Amino acid sequence: MADPGTGVVDAHLHLWDPRLHHHAWLAEHPQLDRPFLPADHRAASQGVALDGMVFVQADCAAGQELAEARWVVGLAASEPRLFAIVAAAPLERGDAVAAHLEALARLPLVRGVRRLLQDEREPGFCLRPDFQRGIEQLAGHGFSFDICIRHWQLADAVTMAERAPQVRFVLDHLGKPDIRAGLLDPWRANLRAFAQLPNTWCKLSGLVTEADHRAWRPEQIAPYLDHALACFAPERLMFGSDWPVVLEAAAWARWYAFVNGAISGLPPAARAGILGRNARAFYQRTPTGLEPVASGVPYNPSRERSSSRS
Repeated sequence: MADPGTGVVDAHLHLWDPRLHHHAWLAEHPQLDRPFLPADHRAASQGVALDGMVFVQADCAAGQELAEARWVVGLAASEPRLFAIVAAAPLERGDAVAAHLEALARLPLVRGVRRLLQDEREPGFCLRPDFQRGIEQLAGHGFSFDICIRHWQLADAVTMAERAPQVRFVLDHLGKPDIRAGLLDPWRANLRAFAQLPNTWCKLSGLVTEADHRAWRPEQIAPYLDHALACFAPERLMFGSDWPVVLEAAAWARWYAFVNGAISGLPPAARAGILGRNARAFYQRTPTGLEPVASGVPYNPSRERSSSRS
């Protein structure tokens, strides 16, 4: 394996154990309805010099969000490659979410927050005053926000990011374009508008599960990935697998090979950034420790705690 901090980072993976936390959505995905733990991810990514992992909340039942984050902190004690956690937070509570965010800030490794938006059918849900107030509170903790939406919600996500310039936003799965239907517009224009904001990043993840799971072809995915590469500067892109959800359409290694091939024409430094360095910077970790990210959001040493105190 490469020296720590110089290899690949999987900037978007999930871990869960249905025996410990309830994930109602797993009932509709029997292939995934079992524990997925760091050892499983290690086996899936075997052969790749992977030295970093970012856990993203896995949509556990309401009320279990903090327990999920604490569980992952415990997993990281025996999996040092797991260096960052994107935890769940009910931001729609507005000012009332403050205590939840304070609890997350006391946990080691929590670097960002996600509140799933993809299944909210109400247009403008993320622009409601209470939700915006929840978003605004992230900056005080240096937390980023992972945006998980579907393509038709992307215009609202642009407005959300515009209204909170002090918060760093990263778009999961390119905003879930409708690849199965071959729909490109207005997704292309909205992604371009999102990329033009200085406080936005994007994960090259989760595309194969938006295509036909059994019959997708690389040429169906390529226009979407190529558009993201054209919209974002390389330093604002990061590789993510969306493992184990990706397994419904492709093995971890197949998605990694696809992304690696798509960026093969970029300069070596840009490729290394997308495959690892950018995620380490965004989630405030370098080979020698934590430092401010490129966006200028300072790292607060008081947030770091030993896992024995969590």
